[in-house]
Amino acid sequence: MQIYNTYSKRKEEFQPQNPPLVTFYMCGPTVYDYFHIGNARSFVMSDIFRRYLEYKGYQVKFVMNLTDVDDRIIKKSINENKTAKEVSEFYSDRFFEDIAKLNIKPATEFPKATQHISEMIEMISDLEKKGFAYNVEGNVFFNVSKFKEYGKLSGKNIDELIVGARIEVNESKKNPLDFALWKKVKEGEPSWESPWGKGRPGWHIECSAMSIKHLGETIDIHAGGNDLIFPHHENEIAQSEAACDKTFVKYWLHFGFLNIQSEKMSKSLGNFFTARDVLNKYSAESIRLFFAQTHYVGPLNFSDELLQSSAKGVEKISNLYEILQQKSALNNIESQTIDFNFTKYYERFSIAMDDDFSTPQAVAVIFDFVRDANKFITENEILPKSFYNDASEYLVNTAVNVLGILKDDFSKNKIEDVIDDKLIDILLNIRSQLKNEKNFELADMIRNELQILGIELKDGKDGTTFKRK
Repeated sequence: MQIYNTYSKRKEEFQPQNPPLVTFYMCGPTVYDYFHIGNARSFVMSDIFRRYLEYKGYQVKFVMNLTDVDDRIIKKSINENKTAKEVSEFYSDRFFEDIAKLNIKPATEFPKATQHISEMIEMISDLEKKGFAYNVEGNVFFNVSKFKEYGKLSGKNIDELIVGARIEVNESKKNPLDFALWKKVKEGEPSWESPWGKGRPGWHIECSAMSIKHLGETIDIHAGGNDLIFPHHENEIAQSEAACDKTFVKYWLHFGFLNIQSEKMSKSLGNFFTARDVLNKYSAESIRLFFAQTHYVGPLNFSDELLQSSAKGVEKISNLYEILQQKSALNNIESQTIDFNFTKYYERFSIAMDDDFSTPQAVAVIFDFVRDANKFITENEILPKSFYNDASEYLVNTAVNVLGILKDDFSKNKIEDVIDDKLIDILLNIRSQLKNEKNFELADMIRNELQILGIELKDGKDGTTFKRK
């Protein structure tokens, strides 16, 4: 299995530290608003990666943080005359609602920044003792010049970063690239006691402290959007490795932007749709297929046309799955040798996903399977129950359990409806025979009893049909 590592800028063989355990950290939302469909791409793709690792037999400990103390949360709380906690709790709840609708599996842990202040203070204290951090009147900064490998993830050197980076202007800093670990309290802001006085943590220290707390000092996989490479992930590396003297992350995975008219979708540009807005128009399966049809590293243009195309694709897969379930429910044919190679489709699916999670190729394999299975059913009038079960199992294993592009909702009630339809057909045949024998009283009794059950009969020259009220 090969994964493209942003740090090495190449594909590497995936070798977790302690197999079958895989530790996986995903940068979650800052809960000050509904997340947009561009954020959803990162959340969905990381969910697919996690599912595939589990499909391969790994035990994935998946952690996604919630940033619930932040400048944007504070600004929103002031604008809406609410506490920062009220704002963050409201949008945390909406976040959980929306990822559930997107069929994203719950993380092993959803740590919140405000629940890990003590870990952050301890980490900052360690950095200060080691000479990597300095205090200026209650504001604590990380001294970038002390970490000699700063810039190793983004591939830039410090001089270039000083010139081109978007950095906070603060005359208290020794170096313009130095970033805040602890911020001195301001009036009206949430704050906590610390060795440097009351204040709150900087953004970057939150992820380091939470990931180390829940996954250890070295993580197998750390994922996030491309826009987090610098400064967020660069700063995470610096402070984590300075504090622990260990490699922070083995494999860095970053997701390409979702664009509108070739421009990055973002709240700052105002060219975004929230995930819940899009979910009002399209199913979670359609949205997930839309994302999966483009490799996660590359950019993806958002459009209704592409989502409508994905919806049609989901319908093709769903139609086959429903046929398989119906035929399996009504089939009692004993096992027999059939010339359909399921192994080939499993192998092709794994080859695609093992190549840096190539979901476009994996999706293509599933559509090939749908085409070939439909053709096989059409060409073979009699097939054993085992074929329908094995074909259903393939779709469940790949399209349901890994990609999440098929809803496994062919319920017991649907199967019972299919069986009920067959029983009604039998009753209609009996009723037709009774009418031929001029036993109209018993024939009418069947009609009346069915009508009580909500089934209306319609006699015609070609026979009797029925419909459910």
